[in-house]
Amino acid sequence: MSEQDRADDAYQPTGSNEEQQDAAPLDPENAVGERTYDDMLDEGYSPPEKPRGVNSKGTTAAEQNEGETLDERLEQEVPDTENRADDEPNGEGEPVDPETGGERAGRLVAPDEGTGPDTTKEAVATDRGIDGGAAGAEEAAVHVVPEGDPDPDSRP
Repeated sequence: MSEQDRADDAYQPTGSNEEQQDAAPLDPENAVGERTYDDMLDEGYSPPEKPRGVNSKGTTAAEQNEGETLDERLEQEVPDTENRADDEPNGEGEPVDPETGGERAGRLVAPDEGTGPDTTKEAVATDRGIDGGAAGAEEAAVHVVPEGDPDPDSRP
């Protein structure tokens, strides 16, 4: 294949390995703020309490080539024995934190909508309501707590 048979030179390899060397992972010895090899070796290794998978089917090459039946795979499953907080029989479901309010807060927007300089020491914002119901997890976690509530246990 001659040089004339090739397309535009802009997309042809340069013949050097310079780009690949630049993209190579950093050496932990030279990386700032990373653990060194000595630090990794000093940490040591804590083996598991009991061997995993040594006695199970599929550890040898012959067993891997043979494969497993569906019944054998189902036999290996371990059922969940713990009850979650909302699964307890005759339970009340998820625990409710008495310090959180029942009403979800909307979008909090600064008076200048975040475009001007900060002139006050306090955080000042107004509630603009829920933005189309498409709040992120952080926004959905914010709730309104009534001021001066004498008995926090009386809230739902």
